[in-house]
Amino acid sequence: MKKLFSRFTFIALTIILTFIVDVLLVFTGIYILEQILEAAFPVASRWISLAVTAVGWLIVFITVLNIANRDMVPETKVSWLITVIVLNVFGVAIYAVFSHNRPSRRNRRRFAALYERTKPFLYPAVSDERLSADWGRWAGLSTSLRRSTSLAIAHAGTKTEYFATGELFFERLKEDLEGAKNFIFLEYFVVARGVMWNAILDILTRKAAEGVEVRMLYDDIGCMGKLRAGYARGLRKRGIKCVKFSPFVPVVSNVHNNRDHRKIAVIDGTIGYTGGINLADEYVNATHPFGHWKDTAIRMEGKGVKSLVLMFLQTYNFREKQAEDFTPYLSAEYPRFEGEGYVQPYGDGPRPLYERSIGEDVYLNIINEAKEYVYITTPYLIIDHRLREALLQAAGRGVDVRIVTPHIPDKKIPFALTRSNYMPLIKGGVKIYEYTPGFIHAKSFLADGEIGVVGTINLDYRSFLHHFENAVLMFQTRALIDLKRDFEETFEVSALQTEADAKKSVVWRGLCEVAKAFAPLF
Repeated sequence: MKKLFSRFTFIALTIILTFIVDVLLVFTGIYILEQILEAAFPVASRWISLAVTAVGWLIVFITVLNIANRDMVPETKVSWLITVIVLNVFGVAIYAVFSHNRPSRRNRRRFAALYERTKPFLYPAVSDERLSADWGRWAGLSTSLRRSTSLAIAHAGTKTEYFATGELFFERLKEDLEGAKNFIFLEYFVVARGVMWNAILDILTRKAAEGVEVRMLYDDIGCMGKLRAGYARGLRKRGIKCVKFSPFVPVVSNVHNNRDHRKIAVIDGTIGYTGGINLADEYVNATHPFGHWKDTAIRMEGKGVKSLVLMFLQTYNFREKQAEDFTPYLSAEYPRFEGEGYVQPYGDGPRPLYERSIGEDVYLNIINEAKEYVYITTPYLIIDHRLREALLQAAGRGVDVRIVTPHIPDKKIPFALTRSNYMPLIKGGVKIYEYTPGFIHAKSFLADGEIGVVGTINLDYRSFLHHFENAVLMFQTRALIDLKRDFEETFEVSALQTEADAKKSVVWRGLCEVAKAFAPLF
């Protein structure tokens, strides 16, 4: 009964009703126009009907040409072409409403201005010559990433610490929050009341009372059903500067796909965290809705944290429609740790705010450059053609490619789509494991013991096309040693999938193929 009258149910019903009304208005308008024309020109009514039909097909044809020539992912084009061709003018209406999710011109200008404001705080970057000398064959990956986004600067001498579970991350985060002297920044997709968040909130409230500046940014849809609509106001009363990312409005629009999926915690500008872990009890196994919840995070200390600070301020200022001075939040000096390799934090987001799918590009570069092995964990394996081909080509040239996915799903449809991708990969030599203790939410890459990624970016269309994401690229950091150990331990408790495991009924495979055709749209 509580769910029946929840905010989520209300908004879902509102969207459905709004969509139905819009469709009825379109068809009613066409019908009334036909009736008016037939009444005004009764003799030519048949020709009028044919003309209306011809105009409809002309609109469909023009729309098909627009889709075919538009700058978008090929799989997305296929989805829209099927929709328009099958549903005719109705499909054109759906395409017109849902495919163009460009932010307003004012928001694009604001984001561009904030993007430019961050550049002076990061440069000068490590020279290409030094990158080539230190990174070897991986230097091109670092350089390409730096040129893709202003925040992706490689930093040497930043200390890294890897957490193989949410429980370990939680305890370390609380210690750092307790030690905050100047400011705390938190940006998370999911925040839910419970053991984890209540403990953190107690610390944040005390710190705010002590004069520490505390800012909080959470995604409104990500927290729907977990926090009440006015929860941000309650946090502000505690002295916490809290805003919601893209507050949900019950209007039919594809812009709601662009969520803030980032996970960032920054303390005093010199300590920063990111990874897959949100601020909710399942992430630290205080509750067990899907068996054991496996997740990971990375802690950085040093100059590399500067990128996370600017990433947070960029989003916070974009949401608050302001352009504050970033200088007070950037240290004049950062501790430097020897023998720590490089870290290169980066963000990603939807077009046109970001020109490329940066997260997918990084993954592809790692796979293509690997010589010995590539280890991957992802909760969802819903990949496009170029990523699937890269995995198959790597396996074909003798690279040990292993992917770990969940055994117990959190969402049934993405789980079915994930399993539907097993067969071609297994046949091509990719080893796929399912994490038998429960659900694995970690998004990690490791190649040849030299290069790795820990962040928020799943191997699915939502992360690659729709969400704001972030991650850290690491080269020869000490955390990579622990990351490899964690991979090896995870393989031991996971079940290697075979072709027999991947086979399902004809009906099941058919339904998955239909779902995959439309996966890029959602």
